[in-house]
Amino acid sequence: MLRIFFAVLTGLFGAALLHLVIILSLPHFTGRDAATRVEAEGDLNNFYLLGDQYDEAGLANGDPFLRTAVCSFDVEDAPVHFTAKGNVPFWSIAIYDSASNEVFSMNDRTSVGGALDVLAGSPIQLTDLRKNLPQELQQAILVEMARPDGYAVLRTLAPQASFDEAARNFLTEAGCEQFAAR
Repeated sequence: MLRIFFAVLTGLFGAALLHLVIILSLPHFTGRDAATRVEAEGDLNNFYLLGDQYDEAGLANGDPFLRTAVCSFDVEDAPVHFTAKGNVPFWSIAIYDSASNEVFSMNDRTSVGGALDVLAGSPIQLTDLRKNLPQELQQAILVEMARPDGYAVLRTLAPQASFDEAARNFLTEAGCEQFAAR
């Protein structure tokens, strides 16, 4: 009787574990994970403002008090420089690799002077840059990417309708461009 109980218990535990693995790996196999959706927004190295309704890529801004923009990028050829400044009450950025692992995040409270100035690159690219750091990167935060491709999510607060224009300008003027050392 005890053997049957342990066999049933082992079977139930195995089935639960198998279902958990399948559910967690499903986005990877379906091609509808966050990285794939951000890539579908458009060209690399460009922030795309998300609307309130789901777009063709399946992305939307779900919070009525936040405005969100996404950018897909690849650092294989050159690092990517994220920049933004403006008069908004709050902003935050999160950088993810292609497996949707968060690599880096920050907000305006932890930035230098309230402006976004982050350079993401491979460890080799950033080591080379650190040897002779260009003047325009003196205040930049350098972020090492283990994988060459990823995406960034930039958000800003618009708690009232009067903040909406400034928030949208902040996001549309934000930079997500390959950095070319001069």
